[in-house]
Amino acid sequence: MSDSTKPLRIDIVSDVVCPWCAIGYSQLAEALKQTNTPHEIHWHPFELNPNTPHEGRNYREHIMEKYGTTAENIQENRARMAEVGSEAGFHFQFTDDFRTYNTFNTHQLLHWASQQGRMHDLKQALFVAHFVDNKNISDHNVLSDVAAEVGLDRDEALAVLADQRFAAAVEKEKQHWQQQGIQSVPSMVLNERHLISGAQGIENYKSILQQLADITD
Repeated sequence: MSDSTKPLRIDIVSDVVCPWCAIGYSQLAEALKQTNTPHEIHWHPFELNPNTPHEGRNYREHIMEKYGTTAENIQENRARMAEVGSEAGFHFQFTDDFRTYNTFNTHQLLHWASQQGRMHDLKQALFVAHFVDNKNISDHNVLSDVAAEVGLDRDEALAVLADQRFAAAVEKEKQHWQQQGIQSVPSMVLNERHLISGAQGIENYKSILQQLADITD
């Protein structure tokens, strides 16, 4: 694909506590790199578990209750996610007390970061904070620290979270994508026309990108 080609627009609906969102993006990023595809990424909010309390829940207990699965199955799934993630360059650090958290605050902070052109950087940092550093990404101080790590103003981040100024905007955008039929994440929309659900794998993403390149050539 030539450098003069119009960048591929990629809208990604995802949640920070979704492991397959971290994997899917990492796979897509590698495919974009390998195919030298000009692109622009736009992140959009989705809450997997909006009723999760501020202090979070044990991930294993949460999954067992939500899906009726066994501890053994969860351990197998974690091993698989760790392997697939590692192949794409994302290294999960699951522990016995690994927790899942409410992400409404993260989506508000991401909305704020988008106004300063730092949404993508913050999204990646939040994936790491949650899945690698096992931090409470619902906590205002933790989130403000992560924001500061990517060059955003920590005090302003705290203020954004304290007054919940972007709560309505996040709810509106969540509803928009639900109305578009998005029921699971990750969901990626390429050039506002082609929907891809789930983590497809590097090679499959490369094939999809090449097909799109052929269409637009």
